Amino acid sequence: MKKNTNNTGLIGAIIFASLVVAGSIIFFTLQMKPMEREMMNEAPTTNLDESIAKGIESYIKNQQETAQRAEQDKKQAATKNLVKPRETDHLRGNKEATITVIEYSDYECPFCKRFHRTMKQVLASYGSDVNWIFRNFPLDFHDPLATEEAEASECVAEIGGNVKYWDFADLLFKTTKSNKGLDIKRIPDLAEEIGIDRADFEDCMASDKFLPKIKQDIKDGSRAGVTGTPGVFIYNNKNGKTEFVGGAYPFEQMKTIIDNMLQN
Repeated sequence: MKKNTNNTGLIGAIIFASLVVAGSIIFFTLQMKPMEREMMNEAPTTNLDESIAKGIESYIKNQQETAQRAEQDKKQAATKNLVKPRETDHLRGNKEATITVIEYSDYECPFCKRFHRTMKQVLASYGSDVNWIFRNFPLDFHDPLATEEAEASECVAEIGGNVKYWDFADLLFKTTKSNKGLDIKRIPDLAEEIGIDRADFEDCMASDKFLPKIKQDIKDGSRAGVTGTPGVFIYNNKNGKTEFVGGAYPFEQMKTIIDNMLQN
């Protein structure tokens, strides 16, 4: 009996001590100023917010650095791998110009349609200082029309020469609404409209003789960094400097780059 009495007393003492400690904590908390209690409650949340903010900042910084490295890689690829102007290119403007704008393009690309107008403005503004080379880069999701148009332009060049080539390019961009916005059956009509013999044109198209050339243009453009259209390179024929322009830059931006390259 004595042993049981002692155990009961010990348990009671522990319970009493626990109640005293709990009561002290409650009393202390109730005595705190509202602001102090709020600070205690908010401290973990504040620390979490700071951690999230730092994480977001670090992510954005990493993304920016990744984008900058990618852009630098494109510029290096352009300088190293771009196929320089050659006699077989379709060139518009003065052959002896200091600056050549090399465009990889798709006749069904709406941005190319816009950039085509920009480049006509560039040539009109710079006269003999700038010329323009057009290379084929039909995109898969615009086919079969885009490749058919590229073939047609090459056939026009073979039959009618460089002037007719550019007349046909102007007419194609003017006529199509982009994104497969031209009836493929109208292509011979457009060639005939600029003075190309229809029978000769249709024979050329039936031969598919220019498909290898178009595929080579795509391959060359890809090696130089082109992933979409228009893929534009501004090349200084005197010092070899190359600027990659990955998109349909408006006239004022093109002017800034060209002016800088003419001065340097």
